Amino acid sequence: MTFGFVDEHRHIWPVRTICSVLGVSVSGYYAWRRRPESKRSIENRALLNDIRCAHAESGGCYGAPRIHAALQAAGRQIGRHRIARLMRLAGLRGLAAIPRRVRTTDSRHDYPIAPNRLRRNFTATAPNQVWLADLTYIRTGEGWLFLAALIDMHTRKVMGWSMRETLHASIA
Repeated sequence: MTFGFVDEHRHIWPVRTICSVLGVSVSGYYAWRRRPESKRSIENRALLNDIRCAHAESGGCYGAPRIHAALQAAGRQIGRHRIARLMRLAGLRGLAAIPRRVRTTDSRHDYPIAPNRLRRNFTATAPNQVWLADLTYIRTGEGWLFLAALIDMHTRKVMGWSMRETLHASIA
């Protein structure tokens, strides 16, 4: 790592000066340059290429555990910590899942509570005597949709409905 820094910056400052500042010998730097690349280093470079491909295929979402599983499924036997180390050195990070919580009710208010007009009597003798309203929310790939429906209690048919992307009074 130190010699790599010297190699990257040798065109800016003299090698002797950089080595002196970093506390390494100049002969050690030149011996490092002549040394052939290790087998492990070559494997790491190839593995990092596979990691980058798996990370890109996941849309940048996968972290080390999922990339480890993806590479194992592809037949590669590599430790998860090695993958984590290479990802960290390459600056690759997975995205944490954002918990999606929909706020549907605000019970902290001073408004009066609506009276219970049906008193659990869910029968109607004729159409249009009692209408029921229901509100539900539906998860989609693009977020949440809120559906409000108006139902005739006698016929059990939907009299009308409204769907919005936000939960506001205008949906009713």
